[in-house]
Amino acid sequence: MKTAGLMLVAVLAVAACGGGDRNKRNYGGGTVTRAASVNFATGPVSRACLTSGRKAANSRLCGCIQGVANRDLSSNDQRKAAKFFSDPHQAQETRQSDNPSNEAFWKRYKAFAARAEASCTGL
Repeated sequence: MKTAGLMLVAVLAVAACGGGDRNKRNYGGGTVTRAASVNFATGPVSRACLTSGRKAANSRLCGCIQGVANRDLSSNDQRKAAKFFSDPHQAQETRQSDNPSNEAFWKRYKAFAARAEASCTGL
């Protein structure tokens, strides 16, 4: 449970960072928008983050995490990761799975979560 909680904190930390071009740019299933000189990304991870009901969730943080997801995860991986917000136990099951595809996903997810935490902490 502690591991799942830490992973969710890492995901939330990443959500607020976004990359972007001048106005809009599409990356891996999400859109990056520039509004009021703040860059934020939208997509499945940011939507899941914003609707998670977590106290720290806000559009900057969730957009940052989505921006990192756009760089690090495929569209399929993003959809799978987004489900962890509503069902943290699913993250634990995926992490403990002996399925080779789940193991490969978990390695990508851990790298994403670490980058998100480093990029989005404090937003």
